[in-house]
Amino acid sequence: MRRDSIFYKLFQQSPTLLFELYLLARTRQETSSPVSRAIIEIITTIMTYRFEQLSRREVESMLDITLKETRVYREIKEEGREATANIIIRLLTKRLGEIPQEVRSLVAGLPLPMLEALGEALLDFTSVADLQAWLQARIN
Repeated sequence: MRRDSIFYKLFQQSPTLLFELYLLARTRQETSSPVSRAIIEIITTIMTYRFEQLSRREVESMLDITLKETRVYREIKEEGREATANIIIRLLTKRLGEIPQEVRSLVAGLPLPMLEALGEALLDFTSVADLQAWLQARIN
């Protein structure tokens, strides 16, 4: 292994890395059970957090996984969607005044692509009725 490679540096920082990679590979061979998949999720999560200085591609290459398939990725994506919904609700409130709770809840539950579209559309709204009409046209 070349001394300037990222893997060499990682092994120097973490002597247990080889063992962790072995566990991940071994568990992958036995992925038929839900318990094995849960173990893979746990190991992948630990490895992802341990190597936060690496890029997504470097971690994926090292672990031979696609991070988009992990629970960590899904949780982070959901946190981003929730944050986007909160920002959209704040912008709507600033633009239109008080938003009814049922409308707020509806907006908070929208998928990310609809939140993005709403973020653009809200610039044209002049009343809560405009917002409700927009939502009704896209949800029903």
